[in-house]
Order: sequence, then structure tokens, then C-alpha cells
Amino acid sequence: MRIGELAARAGTTTRTLRYYESRGLLPARRTGNGYRTYDEDDVRLLQQIRTLQDFGFDLEETRPFVECLRSGHPEGDSCPASLAVYRRKLGELDALIGELSAVREQVGAQLARAEEAFVSGPEPRCELTG
Repeated sequence: MRIGELAARAGTTTRTLRYYESRGLLPARRTGNGYRTYDEDDVRLLQQIRTLQDFGFDLEETRPFVECLRSGHPEGDSCPASLAVYRRKLGELDALIGELSAVREQVGAQLARAEEAFVSGPEPRCELTG
């Protein structure tokens, strides 16, 4: 298939595909007349990249998965380098969850303090109502 068909099937643009090609993530096979040509393996490769990016992986983090797919592993994530990226990403997510939990706790404490002040304090004056 040609680049336009691949882009349509993968739900992306030809510009994105050319960028992936320039980054070495998408193979650059050409016909005798210079047209780029792709196959079903390339569709699968792009689906893997897009799924990982939907999960928050940056483009470079998808490289081990692409290489794993190219080496013949059907899922693209059963190679040691892919597993390492999964582990690193889980660590990052756990750290973010911890940070968000701490912020949530602080916001909850501030809300409780503000609600207590509202109930027990003087009637608030609103600038809009005078």
C-alpha cells in the first residue's frame, strides 16, 4: 500500500508517517518509481506506536516496542528492552499518583478548613451584593 492508504488505515497523517520514517521508526521501502510502499506489518507497527502514545509514552519510548515487533515478536512488548520501558513508565506513574494523592490531601484539608470558617465565622460579604 502507499503512504496515503497507510495513513488512513492507521488514523494518522502522511506527514506523521514521514516524521516516523525520519526518526527510524517506520521502514522506508520504495518502489522502482520512488513511491513509498508499506504492508500489514507497518499497520501493526503504527497501531503499537499510537497505543503507547495514548498511554502517555513519548515517541522515543516506543522505539523498543517497534524493534521488538520488527524482530518477530507478535505483541512488540515481550523483549527485554520493552519490559524495561514498561517498568520505568510504571515507576513514573506511581510517582505521579503519589504526588497527586498528596496534593489531593492538601486541597481536602484546605476545603475542610474553609468550610469550618464559613460555618462558624461571620457572614461573608460579597462584593457583588454590597
